[in-house]
Amino acid sequence: MYKIAFNFLKKYFSEAALFKYGFNLSPMYRRSVGKLVFVSKDLHQVQVQIPLNYKNKNYVGAIFGGSMFSATDPIYMIQLMNILGDNYVVWDKAADIKYKRPARETAHANFEFSKDEIIQIKESLAVNKEIDFKKKLAITSENKIVFAELSKTIYIAQKDYYKEKTKNRTHK
Repeated sequence: MYKIAFNFLKKYFSEAALFKYGFNLSPMYRRSVGKLVFVSKDLHQVQVQIPLNYKNKNYVGAIFGGSMFSATDPIYMIQLMNILGDNYVVWDKAADIKYKRPARETAHANFEFSKDEIIQIKESLAVNKEIDFKKKLAITSENKIVFAELSKTIYIAQKDYYKEKTKNRTHK
């Protein structure tokens, strides 16, 4: 449903604006308390803030760890889906979060893909058809004090290869 709406609205709004406001208005994302505050025109950079408030304050007065995780969980996958386009399949495969210190103030996360990373992904897929791409992220204070470190494994495949692979799996 989201992808259909996104493709329709691209006629009227920039992808960056749709990405930002689509996330911020989405009920599933709003529940995380995270908010996208910046999306670059090429979607290669996304900045998220997770404010400390009554909705995500835990027993000891810090941001609930699940709130930090849920506010950061979908970004890399959807960011990469939109950067790579419709010829690729992108799935979150694994995540690991290590909490370093209590977040008693607004937390920040900067999701970034360099042009070299995108080239590397496409070159790897041209040879291997599917890859697991690992990405790390720090969730920090405004002054770069690290609250948590996130490691994501993202599965990426050429769409034709993925369709053939899954078709063969269902016919066995």
